[in-house]
Amino acid sequence: MKQNAYIAGVGMTKFGKHLDRSLKSLASEAINIALEDAGISKEELNAAYCGNVGAGVLQGQTCVPGQVILRDMGIGKIPVINIENACASSATAFQQACSMVTMGAYDIVLAFGVEKLFHKDKLKTFGVFSGGIDIEKNDEMLAQVGEKLKALGMPVDEGAGTNRSVFIDIYVSWALDHMQKYGTTREQLAAVSAKNSYHGSMNPYAQYRNVITVDDVLNSREVVYPLTLPMCSPIGDGASATIIVSEKKAKELGMSRMVKVEASELSSGYDYAADSGLECPKVGAEKIYNTTGISPTDLDVVELHDASAISEIMYYEYLGLCPQGEGGKLIEEGHTKLGGKIPVNTSGGLMRKGHPIGATGTSQITELVWQLRGEAGDRQVKGAKLALAENGGGFIGTDVAALALTVLSK
Repeated sequence: MKQNAYIAGVGMTKFGKHLDRSLKSLASEAINIALEDAGISKEELNAAYCGNVGAGVLQGQTCVPGQVILRDMGIGKIPVINIENACASSATAFQQACSMVTMGAYDIVLAFGVEKLFHKDKLKTFGVFSGGIDIEKNDEMLAQVGEKLKALGMPVDEGAGTNRSVFIDIYVSWALDHMQKYGTTREQLAAVSAKNSYHGSMNPYAQYRNVITVDDVLNSREVVYPLTLPMCSPIGDGASATIIVSEKKAKELGMSRMVKVEASELSSGYDYAADSGLECPKVGAEKIYNTTGISPTDLDVVELHDASAISEIMYYEYLGLCPQGEGGKLIEEGHTKLGGKIPVNTSGGLMRKGHPIGATGTSQITELVWQLRGEAGDRQVKGAKLALAENGGGFIGTDVAALALTVLSK
């Protein structure tokens, strides 16, 4: 929907392995940074939206994670809404917060996400990801993916959900299908990981800071062909936060550092004919472009959901950054690298910045706010004025379960 809301402050923790820290510790760090960045006190907040996925499974904190976190910070009385929407959880929190501000319900709202995915019992962690599909149809979905892999000439490994996330097999089927249809190569898949490692090396908040080459990616441990480990996003711990304000409040605070939320949309996958080409991400992209009156060529920088290398290539196409089937060519020619015509995942993306599920959406927004303010340091996109964030989550049938798209302007 068209929004009339502004981002006054952002903050995040370093993403990574934080075994010695709690959800409260991580979330409060990001929230306090965002409040300070906005020049707003916690007492001024009108409402808060918390995105989290795994706390109930991994820490046992069901029902009220947002209230628990905020009460420990001395924040009470205000409405606190807990949102669980797969990998799009905090992007959903952000969209809902912006919508309430746009509708005039609140002037100052906090939207944040937090996650701790590292756990001594890896099956518990995989269990969080397994909940991102229809569990009543788990066997049916795995069988369908297995049949697709067989049709693509791949033997089926029974390890999905036990020695790897169930989503790996889905990404493998996407990759093989794209390779067969469009001639996409493993080198092009590896180029996504290498490009994001270069961007991530300049991000002090990124989980992985080392630069890797295409050869490094191809020579790394194979997860399931054609994907190697660096082609897949890692699990991680971390938090990110945003402060959204009304136009009235933005003017009071001073507009010079404000980032305008032009539009923020939520949508869900649906059942469509396999040959229709109207997958949820494509429909969502067309809708937000129509809502804002912009085209993909107007964008200066994009943060998108690179849960795997093939995911990034496919989202190039869904978002209209290149024609269908030419995502491999787009990365190979360097167009999505800093200095290219449309830099993508300047943060390092999920693959290098990390993917603490509940924190991912607002971390994308945080990166784009820094870019539009000109505060991104060595990874700054020169003259960035218009940005797009895409955050998807879950998988049902043949489509994404949840999708959030946001357009921001300087």
